[in-house]
Amino acid sequence: MDTPEKFAGKFEFLEHTADVYIRAHGKTMEEAYENAALAMFEVMTDTDKVAQTQEETVEVEAEDQYALLYNWLEALLVKFETENILYSKFQITSWEETAENFKIKAKIWGEKFDAQKHPQKVAVKAVTYHRMVIIKERDRVILEFILDI
Repeated sequence: MDTPEKFAGKFEFLEHTADVYIRAHGKTMEEAYENAALAMFEVMTDTDKVAQTQEETVEVEAEDQYALLYNWLEALLVKFETENILYSKFQITSWEETAENFKIKAKIWGEKFDAQKHPQKVAVKAVTYHRMVIIKERDRVILEFILDI
């Protein structure tokens, strides 16, 4: 799967034989998480065609950053599957780290899936921990993960 030029610097699709392997980028952890979510929905449809008419809030927590990334993407995937809403904009509004856990709050924007408007690309079955990587550098964050399709 080729990465469209419009997403340069945000995320890229890496080579993988059966699933979708993504590398999401950000200047901060929050921005990298936002771009990871955008990448997941871009796998499913053309996110440029998803209007940002419905605003919702999502809260996710986990015991470590790997579980947090997994839970974040999984929560969005479950919302899509249960409410039939595609999302195209993500904003992490709160990031908390304690000795016990990590917690994020986010605003997400999208609209109901419409087969006439939203081209169907690939169905994402699940988020996986397989080959998940979180790289924090001084001025950038890289998240790598695989989506089961």
